Parts: sequence; structure tokens; C-alpha cells
Amino acid sequence: MTTTRVVLPGVVDPEGLRLEQVDLPAPTTGQVLVAVEASGISYAEQQMRRGRYYDQPAFPFTPGYDLVGTVVDLGPGTPAGLLGQRVAAMTKTGGWATHALVPAEDLVPVPAGVDPAEASTLVVNGITAWSMLHRSAKVRAGQTVLVHGANGGVGTVLAQLARDAGARVIGTASPRHHDALRDLGVEPVDYRGDVEAQVRALAPDGVDAVFDHVGGAGLFASHRLLRRGGTLVSYGTAATRDGSGSPTWPILKLMARLAWWNVRPDGRRATFFNVWAGRRNPARFQARIREDLGNVFARLADGRLTTHVAATFPLEEIVEAMRLAESRTIVGKVVLLPRGGGSAGR
Repeated sequence: MTTTRVVLPGVVDPEGLRLEQVDLPAPTTGQVLVAVEASGISYAEQQMRRGRYYDQPAFPFTPGYDLVGTVVDLGPGTPAGLLGQRVAAMTKTGGWATHALVPAEDLVPVPAGVDPAEASTLVVNGITAWSMLHRSAKVRAGQTVLVHGANGGVGTVLAQLARDAGARVIGTASPRHHDALRDLGVEPVDYRGDVEAQVRALAPDGVDAVFDHVGGAGLFASHRLLRRGGTLVSYGTAATRDGSGSPTWPILKLMARLAWWNVRPDGRRATFFNVWAGRRNPARFQARIREDLGNVFARLADGRLTTHVAATFPLEEIVEAMRLAESRTIVGKVVLLPRGGGSAGR
């Protein structure tokens, strides 16, 4: 089987991404071959392009944190019923290709009638949002939460799931995205202003949970905004995306800060969410992924959750796709359609 894939050769501008065709071996024991129909551009790939993702593989490699596609070949020991099924998988790398070899145990069924591009927006983002909301912060009906970057890929899903759980949602974004947030039932604040003062005006006693992917100096305001019993869930260091030096150092500093806050007896909790946590226990990890993504897909199928596909592109237009994804002008997620198609601006 020949596959066309995107290659990230090193720290390059988007124009440095290249396409190549390679032969894939037949799937081995426990593997399946997936004809990829959609794969999203996540914030992780934006960091990888800069060499800033803290556990990315060595260059060169094919990015693609997730994929949605159809199983077209089976390796030994895989269930025969998988053949022809539409599935999703969280891959970390390898999704930006026309075909990919994936462990069968990592697959999650995609509900019938769900568009592949829409499903792709929910693989990494949906697992992250559901896990942070229900496992890390344990948000309940009647609580108030603050979502930073509520117009982004994770943010739009997180805001909707929080509303579905009965929570009040305050979200940061630039003013051009505020109407879109209001349509989701989110109370918007301008991230470029004094976020702490704006949130205090809406929630004088503070909030029950803050979801912060930015890190940096703003993390202190996120912690101060928690009321007693609240939880800060940190899940990234976007403030350091364009920095230099070790990509690990910002994470280590962040973890140290969260640990320090947790030893202070002030009734507030701070935690770091890593979507790959628990991987050392594969059975438990895979069960969690299937459950959480299954819950998200179910809400998409029954209309309680809507996706935000900012635009779709074929692999051949990866440069334009990457530039749009990094532009900070979109609501939702840019998705690659490796098997053809695409409509920029969708």
C-alpha cells in the first residue's frame, strides 16, 4: 500500500512542510490499516513545527494527532468486524496521511451519519474537554466555570459540554468572536484586557473551575479567580509557543507552580491535565479514552453538541491550512481531508 503523507523535517516555517509517497507494510498483529478521511490541525502540531512540544518525536516525522477513517485491512488477531468500519483514533503523530497503521485497541467507533471532518474535531479536543470537565474538575450543575480561549478547538467543545452539564460558562476571546460565544451560551470577556477584573464583574465571588491552556503570568490570575473549593485545570503553555530554549522547561516550571499551590491550605486545587496520563496501564487508559470519546460522539449524534470546522483542506494545501490554523482568526478547528476535498473558509 502506498500512502501520501506530510513530513515535518525540522523546525521550519509552514512552507517547509513537504509531501512524500512511501510504501506501507501490511498491518502486523493487532494492527489495522485505516484509509484516513480527516485529521485535524491541533495546537500540538503548531508547537511541534517550532520544536516546542515537550515530548514530540525526533525529526523528521509525520504530524497528525488524530484521525478518522475507514478500516480497509486487518492484521492477524484483529476482530473481523472492524473491516469496513468508520473509526477514530488519537495517534499523537501520523494522522496527516492518506493511510495509517493503527493499533486496533486504540480505535473508537464513529456513529453512523457523522461527518468525518466533524468527528475529527472531537477526537483530541473532545477527549481533552470531557476529561478535564468531568474527571479533573468534576463540574456540577449550578457551578460557574471560566474557559480561556473559548473560541478555540478545545474551548468551543469545553464550553458546550459545561453548558450541557448545567454550568454557567464565562469565556475569554477577542471581541470578534464574542457573538459566536454568545450563540453557545457563553458570557464573553476580552482576553486582551484585564481578564481578572472582567471576570470579577460577572462573578464577584470567583468561579468554581478555570481551564487554562495559556500558562505564563496569566496563570496567577486564573488561580486567584477560584473560589474556595475550586479547581484550576492547566493543560498547556501557549504563552511560550513562540519562545526559544528547552521545550520542557516551561512545563517543569508550570508543574512546580501547581504543586506549590497545592501544598498551601487555601481550599483551592490546581492540576495539570495530560491527555496521555495513565498510558502505562494500557487497558485502563484505552477504556477511559473509549468512554470519554464515546460520550462526546453521543452528544454530537443527538444534537447536544455542535462542531466548529473552521475550514477543510486537502493534504496538497498543507501550507495554507497550517497558516490559517495558526492565524488566531478562526472559531473551531482546521481539518485536513487526506483523500481529497476541502473548502477553505467552510
